[in-house]
Amino acid sequence: MLVFDVCCKSFWQYWDHRVALLFNSNGFLTITAVCVFQTDYYFEYTECDSTGSRWRVAIPHRQGSCSGLPEPVRGTDCTFSCEAGEFLEMSSQQCTACAAGSYSLGSGVRFDQWDSIPAGFSSLATYMEPEGSGDESLSCNNSSWTPQGTHLESNRDECTVSLVYAVHLMKQGSVSFDYQYVDNNVFFEFFIQNDQCQEMDQTADQKWIKLTSNGEWGTHTVNLKSGTNILYWRTTGILLGGKPVKPVLLKNIQIEGVAYTSECFPCRPGTFSKTPGSSSCDLCPRNTYSNKGASSCTPCPEAQYSEEGWAECKERPPCSEKDYFQIHTACDSNGKTQVLYRWVEPKVCVEDNVTGAVTLPPSGEKEDCPPCNPGFYTHNSSTCLPCPPGTFSDGITDCQACPAGTEPSLGYEYKWWNILPRNMKTSCFNVGNSKCDDMNGWEVAGDHIRSGIGGSDNDYLILTLRVPGFKLPTSVAGVTASEFGRITFVFETICSADCELYFMMDVNRKSTNVVESWEGTKSRRAYTHIMTKNASVSYTWAFQRTNKPSDVRRFVNDIVKIYSITVTNALDGSASSCHACALVSQESGSSCVPCPAGHFIDKDTNQCQECPPNTFLSGHHIYGEEACQQCGPGSKSNKEHSVCFSDCSFSHTDQNRTLTYDLSALSSVGSIMNGPSFTSKGTKYYHQFNISLCGPEGRKVAVCTDNVTDLSSKDLQSESAALNNYVETFVCQSTIIPADGRGFRTALSSQSISLADTFLGATVESTLDGVSVRPDLFPETSELSKEASCEHGRSAVITLRCNPEKGERGELTVSSKCPAGTCDGCMFYFLWESSSACPICTEADYHSIEGACKGGMQDTLYVWNEPKLCTKGVSLPEKSSAPCEAVPLWLKVGIGGGAFMAVLLISLTCYFWKKNKRLEYKYSRLVMSANKECELPAADSCALAEGEGEENEDDVVYSNTPSLLGKLKAIASKV
Repeated sequence: MLVFDVCCKSFWQYWDHRVALLFNSNGFLTITAVCVFQTDYYFEYTECDSTGSRWRVAIPHRQGSCSGLPEPVRGTDCTFSCEAGEFLEMSSQQCTACAAGSYSLGSGVRFDQWDSIPAGFSSLATYMEPEGSGDESLSCNNSSWTPQGTHLESNRDECTVSLVYAVHLMKQGSVSFDYQYVDNNVFFEFFIQNDQCQEMDQTADQKWIKLTSNGEWGTHTVNLKSGTNILYWRTTGILLGGKPVKPVLLKNIQIEGVAYTSECFPCRPGTFSKTPGSSSCDLCPRNTYSNKGASSCTPCPEAQYSEEGWAECKERPPCSEKDYFQIHTACDSNGKTQVLYRWVEPKVCVEDNVTGAVTLPPSGEKEDCPPCNPGFYTHNSSTCLPCPPGTFSDGITDCQACPAGTEPSLGYEYKWWNILPRNMKTSCFNVGNSKCDDMNGWEVAGDHIRSGIGGSDNDYLILTLRVPGFKLPTSVAGVTASEFGRITFVFETICSADCELYFMMDVNRKSTNVVESWEGTKSRRAYTHIMTKNASVSYTWAFQRTNKPSDVRRFVNDIVKIYSITVTNALDGSASSCHACALVSQESGSSCVPCPAGHFIDKDTNQCQECPPNTFLSGHHIYGEEACQQCGPGSKSNKEHSVCFSDCSFSHTDQNRTLTYDLSALSSVGSIMNGPSFTSKGTKYYHQFNISLCGPEGRKVAVCTDNVTDLSSKDLQSESAALNNYVETFVCQSTIIPADGRGFRTALSSQSISLADTFLGATVESTLDGVSVRPDLFPETSELSKEASCEHGRSAVITLRCNPEKGERGELTVSSKCPAGTCDGCMFYFLWESSSACPICTEADYHSIEGACKGGMQDTLYVWNEPKLCTKGVSLPEKSSAPCEAVPLWLKVGIGGGAFMAVLLISLTCYFWKKNKRLEYKYSRLVMSANKECELPAADSCALAEGEGEENEDDVVYSNTPSLLGKLKAIASKV
């Protein structure tokens, strides 16, 4: 075998190979390349052995392309890592600083560039629905996490989409990421599996991600174990109303614990690192740009511009009406203000020598400043200051001391907007860029405050009002308050796109939650929210012209106006008026004192008087007896007169009969889960309702809880949890997603809302306090309550129906015509069938049955009237027996009396018949006597001669006044 060394200077200069020429047995020449430099191979570490050691080995870039690789050498310790800004140079196995234009996390890796999904990540869409899904799962093929340059965006449909990344850690580490999660119609979970696809142990607050407020980013961090970790970011949308869900946004994923980094990451376009050894890259300033891996930023040409962090410059557009806005100047020393126009900063448009460009309009004329807001007074004609404690002002006059027997009504009343109040601030925020970070989100405009112009249409224009707490007036300080204060604001929206106004609340700086929102154009209206907890709170108004990604201002004329904001009982508020307070006595100089619970202030004496029975105090007003409001029918007030409730008893009169009901068996919370229902894509869900019908002294014991929250069961009892994560009321509803419906390991409960937080009363009528029943659903109603969430308040009607077969607890159902419990989302109807809904039994509900007389004894039985529609109350009397008689005494008396009357009648009949015959005989004799003498007897005598065979007492005597006997004879003669 002959081996020739070939040495060529130019060959070694560029390739640095040694070539071995080998002749095989057939005489052919074989050329074999020997790897010499690292351009032909790279280094990697082997897996760590049981002792924590590993080896560094060389691997050719192409398998089998060369031989003569360096021998393996012992590597660094498995837990070895470089500092941030360094990487491990594998040939020397030493940490080396990253070059300018690149960065390193040392023992971690960061993903902050989302022009595409980075290598190693995958997006998996599934539709885990019950059996029989058929081809429905194909509808999720287009659902995925979508890169948006600066962040990732989840899907907007009902599909379950997982972002998956697998990482092998040589030591314990962590993963952290920034996110936006504002829609509770999306379930967002983060969990970890090992290489056996077994889910790691995680607490609920590590797995289920907390909601964030609109425009704010949250950060979530979870510790990782050494070994293989498969990370899952999974979202599932629930489209119950047909409205698309708002996606979850994800950015800045950082993983620590990878042990070493063998290379540095180049800075993404729009960023730079000017010094070696950087652990991060900085954004390029405005009007500069950079390419990938830049160590500095390049200025834009004069006719171009860029925003912070841009990778390229754009041509400056001509100025238009969308590039400027108006402001109202603060009052000057003469009490004057004027309207000025300013360019939106930073100004990017061109106004000179450009066709179609506009210039700033001229400033307006100076006008008188609007008056100060109520509770403030004018100082030096230019500024408004709050009135001192104990005084009040309407904003026009000077502050005055409250009259004797009164105290100031503290709070905020903002209705003039020349400057922004000291406890309010405004800002602008955009998820995808920082163009509007330095802009005002809202601008004052005299009689209102309005949304600003912003940097682009999908900016969040934010207005915040901070209230440090609430202080009840002295007179109601002792009252068991259900209302510590209330905020009322008057607003309108004018929109041509899909704008939305959010009203949010942050209690004790815990988390911000949406209280209410309005979409599209809304006419001028007022909205009120009541604070039921005494806590510091931030109220936030966030306006977004469109939720679609946008870098331009097309809908600049879409605005929201707020005309007034009023907050009562604010801790640091000023007074616009004074109200009467309770006094110790009527003597001059008497101080205000708190009234006991359930007492009002008498207008005549200004002293505390207890409310009449079965009345309640509204909470924010106790002056005068009219402050004690009458409880509804079938209800009573608690001892503190703070709430009305049903004591589980009810009575009413029907057809002169009083019916009494005992509902104590229904005092515990009743529940019903209706369904299943299905969304447009077939997702199964249920609605669960909890109902607290009566009892517990008016306490609202029906609780609906979201189990997809950031709170543990222990935190659930805390104040912040009570405000944010569950509802406690009379009637509430939760949406339940079963475990078998979407592949969840447990059933999910979310969207818990209160349907009724005020008890109006119990009645058999069809209408109560403006709430009517649906006769076509249920024929009767017994419970009515209302809650101001819909425009006219939500109402819940619970119909109680007597059904002895259902038992005392009975059964709750909803109407088949409204299977979701409601047909319009505001009126909810329930039927509760129970034996407890039957009236209490009385003696009128049974009757007796007497048996036949046997052996001189007779039995009497008592049976219920059929059908039996009563419960409890009286019991059936026992069967009784009594001696019986052949003929009762009353029957004997009746028979005797009847026989006597029969004999009397027969005797009278015989007597008058005999008399009648005698009269006929006498009359015939008289007629015969007259015919013989051809004349009638004399007028004064018609009697027979004496002794003609008749008795004297039978003589006929004519008299002007007939006797009783004559009358009887006359009657008999007519017969």
